[in-house]
Amino acid sequence: MMHLKFCGAARTVTGSSFLVTAHGHQLLVDCGLFQGSKAVQERNYGDFPYNPADIDAVFLTHTHIDHIGLLPKLVKQGYRGPIFATEPTLDLARVMLADSAYIQQSEVERKNRKLARQGLPLLEPIYTVEDVRRTEKQFEVLEFDQPFTSLPGVRVVFRPSGHILGSALVTITSKIEPGEDRNVSLIFTGDLGATNRPIVPDPEPPGSSDYVVMESTYGDRDREEESGQFLRLAEIITETFARGGNVIIPAFAVERTQDLLYGLNKLIHHGKLKAEYVYLDSPLAIEVTEIFANHVDHFDEEAQHFRELAGDSPLYLPNLKMSRTVEESMALNKIRSHAVIISASGMCEAGRIKHHLKHNLWRPECSVVFVGYQAVGTLGRRILDGEKVVRIHGEEVRVRAQIHQLTGFSSHADQEELINWVSAFRKPPEEVFLVHGEEPAMAKLQQLLQEKLHLRVTIPSHLEEYELREVPGKVKEGMVIGAADTLSPSLWATSRRLTNALKALERAEVSPEEMARLLDGIDALRRHIEQVVTKQEKGVA
Repeated sequence: MMHLKFCGAARTVTGSSFLVTAHGHQLLVDCGLFQGSKAVQERNYGDFPYNPADIDAVFLTHTHIDHIGLLPKLVKQGYRGPIFATEPTLDLARVMLADSAYIQQSEVERKNRKLARQGLPLLEPIYTVEDVRRTEKQFEVLEFDQPFTSLPGVRVVFRPSGHILGSALVTITSKIEPGEDRNVSLIFTGDLGATNRPIVPDPEPPGSSDYVVMESTYGDRDREEESGQFLRLAEIITETFARGGNVIIPAFAVERTQDLLYGLNKLIHHGKLKAEYVYLDSPLAIEVTEIFANHVDHFDEEAQHFRELAGDSPLYLPNLKMSRTVEESMALNKIRSHAVIISASGMCEAGRIKHHLKHNLWRPECSVVFVGYQAVGTLGRRILDGEKVVRIHGEEVRVRAQIHQLTGFSSHADQEELINWVSAFRKPPEEVFLVHGEEPAMAKLQQLLQEKLHLRVTIPSHLEEYELREVPGKVKEGMVIGAADTLSPSLWATSRRLTNALKALERAEVSPEEMARLLDGIDALRRHIEQVVTKQEKGVA
């Protein structure tokens, strides 16, 4: 059998990490940084819920920091095995992790100066740039559709997930028991991409898998069409410039920034927007953009076609200015109007974006445009939720700029796309585990998948463990226990198989062998119900 432990992104959006034990081997899928509230971030400083030295291999779905951000800590604490990902993912991971380490070291140095003056114990960063360099030595490329079979009895395959450049669905297949021919399979969506996104190809259909670990970020809502969002962005820019202000766009350095550059370039190319100055003020985003330009072969057909019209790379629009140095970034604070400033971090928790907000957020003629998800507890979320005054670098700043949110830019599949993707399985999976979402989004998606597709859907808690076999079973409760299912796992599974068999019977596609299994299922269901009723009657007595 296969064993699954939820080490992150359970009933929260960040910290994705899942431990799979298969055929005696321990595999880790993602090792992400927890972001958001202070309580959630505290998980970054504790011990891993496993021994890093016991892990046999790590597989990465993609390079966002909430999926890779604790890799250097994993290596620091004893992991010595390979870290597998696609080539673009590993190229991006090198710069993302180095940036994460630099931010941590800078924050700790700043806090330690204050602690030293108070005579208090000093802090240590979770990891350093040196830890990142050691981690890079364990990177190994595993391309799409290239099976990993180095661990006996285990097979791992990457396929495009359509989220960001190089992002992958991860399917793990293993023998149910040693010596048996039957397999059990588990697919991780990582972050599932939206359809018809710029630059990256659409996510591939799921194929077949017994179990699914699926993200649910937009499980409670559908997203607006991105083409309309770019036109709306053009309107916001034009209106803001007419008021004499700047447009500040907090953007994730990976994918969102490149999507913006690509879309703005198309608007300018088609005459929908004047070629005003656009400033990319993020050394990380600049590096990432260069990596994207080096992997044009991974772009989708539309981006390849636009490249022929726009030049060597469709990301480098006219009048694009890149601010690499601190001095160049500080100079932007003197610009009073007619500047579009794209800067990181996307949730406004760190980086140069905080300086640009400090200088423009209080000005009513300016606009701040959020084009990405803002986790609960972050500065971006507080601004988006309507706080009138926020604290930036120890100073209270009044929020007077116009605040806009454009949800169509998200590279996550929305509710309809998530349901459509699950419905494309060749046969219904035994169980779907929902992760990487806020609880209302997960609860709504769970309800819809149960009602529309008649699937068993579970929302696991942090550190919960499951045995994955023919009949799913929970091994260990997590830190937060939700309401119990109304049916036991074995009764539910039997009932669903019976329902599926009856549907097949109605289509006159049932063979004699299937009919025999159907009758066995009916008999097993009857016996199980009788046992439940007997236990209930004894309990009442």
